Amino acid sequence: MPLHPQAQDFIERYMSDPGPGPAGMDLAGIQEARARDDLALQRGPLTHLPFVRDESAEDVPIRVYRADRGDGALPVVVFFHGGGWVSGGIKRSDALGRDLAIRTGAVVVSVDYRLAPEHPFPAAADDAWTVVRDIFARPAFYQCDGGVAVMGESSGGNLAAVAAWQARDAGLSLAHQVLIYPALDAAMDSPSYTEFATGLGLDAEEFAWFLSTYAGQADPADPRLSPMRLPSFAGLAPATVVTAEYDVLRDDGERYGARLAEAGVPVETRRFDGAIHGFFGLPGLFDQAVEARDYVAERLREAL
Repeated sequence: MPLHPQAQDFIERYMSDPGPGPAGMDLAGIQEARARDDLALQRGPLTHLPFVRDESAEDVPIRVYRADRGDGALPVVVFFHGGGWVSGGIKRSDALGRDLAIRTGAVVVSVDYRLAPEHPFPAAADDAWTVVRDIFARPAFYQCDGGVAVMGESSGGNLAAVAAWQARDAGLSLAHQVLIYPALDAAMDSPSYTEFATGLGLDAEEFAWFLSTYAGQADPADPRLSPMRLPSFAGLAPATVVTAEYDVLRDDGERYGARLAEAGVPVETRRFDGAIHGFFGLPGLFDQAVEARDYVAERLREAL
């Protein structure tokens, strides 16, 4: 499929003069960039909810959303934001957290995991697992009815996939995992890294910088970094994998879905034709973001 007209418009409006990018910044510049959000208005409205609360799971900050007043137990969706393990947070993903709570009818727990370079690997993965483990340990605190799913976007998809296999190995039963154009293999050797290397929202060189900033000297085969390298996919939680056609991470997401299916894990992989990396978080710019959110919410409601 050709590039979607809305994706082409985004590239022309926001990528024609992108500046130095994070790879050209020192730590102070990265921290300053985190504080800005030039796309805030495109992330959707901050819909009023009767229940939004900042808490912590052990020492990890979280934001808890419910679309009702908080009476009675519900399933829980744990959400991990994107940003290359370097940027993003619960503030930037606030509109999405609210939207997910409305669409799924679940308690949404958005995780403010530690960021690199101040906190390199495995800090983000450790924080993600801490929150998932805490929900199973304290279901009453989260008003959880027993159904727990993990969900993540881009680098957050990596954390969701890692938490999913850690839950399996710990004997904790996840109902579902949703991986939105996830980063799954530090090898960066799938064809889409070459095919879509530049000019499409997430350059291969830029992603390599994010990965190296987070991973440092870690073993690229460590499944906490590269869940694609898991020795066995058997017994992982049922999955939904969303990919974008014009995305360096596309092939890894689709390969992961195939690996899950080969292992007998129920999985549905859906590619959004003409889309670019990041579309899911920007409903103000991409009609496909709304379509993808409807799809993901339906999958979660069925699973939970």
